[in-house]
Amino acid sequence: MKIQHFSHDHRLVFIQAHSVASKAALCLGCEKPVKGWSYACKDCNFYLHKGCAELELAHEIQHPFHPKHRLTRFPKSPYGGANVCDLCGKEFQGFSYSCRACRFDLHINCALLQPSIAENFPNSLHPHPLFFIQNHNNEVESDCFGCQKPLSGPFYHCSDCTPRLNLHAECAELPLEINHPYHRKHPLTLLLQPPSHPQKCGCSLCRIQWSGFVYSCSLCNFELLLADFFSRPPLTDASHEHQWMPISRKISRKMSFICDFCGTAGEHSPYFCATCHLLVHKNCISLPLHIKITRHHHTIFLSYFSRQNQVEDQMCRICFLEVDTSYGSYRCSASECKYVAHARCATDKAIWDGTIVQEGYDERSEEVVHEPSNLITDVVEQIHIGELMVASEIKHSYHDHNLRLISSGKTKDDDSQCDGCKRPLSTPFYSCEQCKFFLHKDCAELPKQLPHPFHKHLLTLSNTRDEGGYSECRACKRCFQGFQYHCYEGCWFRIDIQCMLLSDTLKHPSHEHSLFLVHNNQGTSCSACFVKLDSEDVAYRCMKRCDFSLDVGCATLPLTAWFKYDRHPLTLTYSYDSEPSRLHCDLCEKERKPYHWFYYCANCDNSLHLNCAVGDLPYMKLGNKLKSYHRHPVTVVKNIWNCPPCNVCGELCNGQALKCKEFECSFTVHWGCSCGYRQ
Repeated sequence: MKIQHFSHDHRLVFIQAHSVASKAALCLGCEKPVKGWSYACKDCNFYLHKGCAELELAHEIQHPFHPKHRLTRFPKSPYGGANVCDLCGKEFQGFSYSCRACRFDLHINCALLQPSIAENFPNSLHPHPLFFIQNHNNEVESDCFGCQKPLSGPFYHCSDCTPRLNLHAECAELPLEINHPYHRKHPLTLLLQPPSHPQKCGCSLCRIQWSGFVYSCSLCNFELLLADFFSRPPLTDASHEHQWMPISRKISRKMSFICDFCGTAGEHSPYFCATCHLLVHKNCISLPLHIKITRHHHTIFLSYFSRQNQVEDQMCRICFLEVDTSYGSYRCSASECKYVAHARCATDKAIWDGTIVQEGYDERSEEVVHEPSNLITDVVEQIHIGELMVASEIKHSYHDHNLRLISSGKTKDDDSQCDGCKRPLSTPFYSCEQCKFFLHKDCAELPKQLPHPFHKHLLTLSNTRDEGGYSECRACKRCFQGFQYHCYEGCWFRIDIQCMLLSDTLKHPSHEHSLFLVHNNQGTSCSACFVKLDSEDVAYRCMKRCDFSLDVGCATLPLTAWFKYDRHPLTLTYSYDSEPSRLHCDLCEKERKPYHWFYYCANCDNSLHLNCAVGDLPYMKLGNKLKSYHRHPVTVVKNIWNCPPCNVCGELCNGQALKCKEFECSFTVHWGCSCGYRQ
């Protein structure tokens, strides 16, 4: 196949692979190496890329870079020798569009770029029209006039200036005046070139050697060069509408800063939004605008204020320390809600599950209209109690028979427990007399799903147990049976109903100040039992420098307990005022440690360890069978008078224990001893 091309007198032959040529060749159109398909005149050693040969190039064009005259197509320099492109500044000998009268020339690749006039560009920045070029395919290799760095990405070009003027898009779009965190006293003004001062002027602008743009405060002799200001590529993130410009490490090494998003100190390499006047850590750029956490029932959003619009300082509802509202924080999206949290607290991995809420999301869309929120599948019968209509007989998902409401009176068995929360039974409750199954009314009406401040994921109500027939609460560390709230996001987090009733604040009679929930308690100890806490334990802590903490197990201890040899209730006691000779437990007769909490009856002068008073298994239902290392299932019992010895440690099993009720098997073991028992 042959073609006749305007750039050569002879017909050109199509070559499918350039390997047929005797040596490497350049395309005479774009002056780049010939690879692959091409057209050639072998006799003249003339080659064109197939793409260059097939370009539809008009003989004359009107180009925006040279509006005075039309440009004519030339196969080589019309002046003899090499041409210099008036856009990219490179010498070339190939195709061009030129105005011979003005000696204006464009290399063919530059002539084919698609510039657009920059509308509404401020004349104070540059007096001539500027053209915007989105993609120049790396043809233009000159430096940006503003920052003196090589051009990359979109840029602006002035065709009227000599020498040629090119500007990065971000440099051309710099504001003429900024408020900068490095100089908060006054605005900085953008200067495009050195001032015309006398030759021996000693001002700061004349003392520094600079070219390109500079931000200056004439009142304070403060200057910020763009070469120092922008030393790394800018960043963009969907959570912020403007570009984040990097601050030079040369400058940032000299000073510290406070991040305007998270409010914490930083030392190196911050990023700056010139439009919003924000200085932030690189990691904080990606902070989402709207998130949902289990610590609060509404969506919270990232809010940041300028120092001219400070509002009253508030307390973070996660760490319960003061929030400096001149920096960023997360706030509740509901207009009347005053919830606020530090940005770092709200996005902590123990608090936030990483889910981002899209702006404009309607929380009401989560409501399920036709599905019951609890596990009551049917209301069989209703009665009036006062002005209220109450379900007197129900069907529940976790029991096969109907349950009837007992609204007053005593239970038949003083040891009866709710099968949901395993607390002592009290009215009102639902009962199945056939199965001895009881549910407090509140437990029967528990929601299917609930958020809880102890965990970052939504929790689901469950009645499942581990293989042994019981579960362990991840909050209080107690073993329990009954209902639980479970995380199905792969965390294996579960919590019993007793702990589920706790919130993020606690007012406990043991301490004069309110206590607040804290997630990371590494290095602290519980002030009741003095057990050391680790990083995964949640606990309640006083934030008034009292050095007072309560783990969840001690925070949920009952305020009173009963002792078989005492007709009075024993009171949970927090202070130590006994003689050293009285530091013993009246049940197990072992020593009590000073300053540890205990149960005490002032009338009878009886003192008990915490576990001796409430038992090892306060949330296990008496009579239930468990699997253990014993060859038979064991039953949860409460030994009151006849207390057999433990088969492991040999001491009496006072109170709750595990007993084998198989014929001719007298195996009895403490709960604590059963964990290490091997038959």
